[in-house]
Amino acid sequence: MFAVIRTGGKQYRVAPQSIVKVEKLDAEAGSTVTLTDVLMVGGESGLTVGAPVVEGASVTATVVAQDRLEKVIIFKKRRRQNSRRKNGHRQHVTVLRIEAINAA
Repeated sequence: MFAVIRTGGKQYRVAPQSIVKVEKLDAEAGSTVTLTDVLMVGGESGLTVGAPVVEGASVTATVVAQDRLEKVIIFKKRRRQNSRRKNGHRQHVTVLRIEAINAA
């Protein structure tokens, strides 16, 4: 069984016991999170596509950790102008373990 969920403005394909890194959620490590923006649910009984979400479907996940991604370097240079700018960014993420997919 799998589901497509939406969180943080992005979509993720998840299955039970899979690990996924999503944009930061306000939850402590070890707590349980319920995601209700389920766009599609697939399994042995077929495929259910929501318009835009599947009514009554939810995904239950456990927060493994609050983490940060690798640093992304932003380097801007204007040639022949003696102008350079270097900047870095590390995105905050929440690591989730998908426990169950509850179809409607």
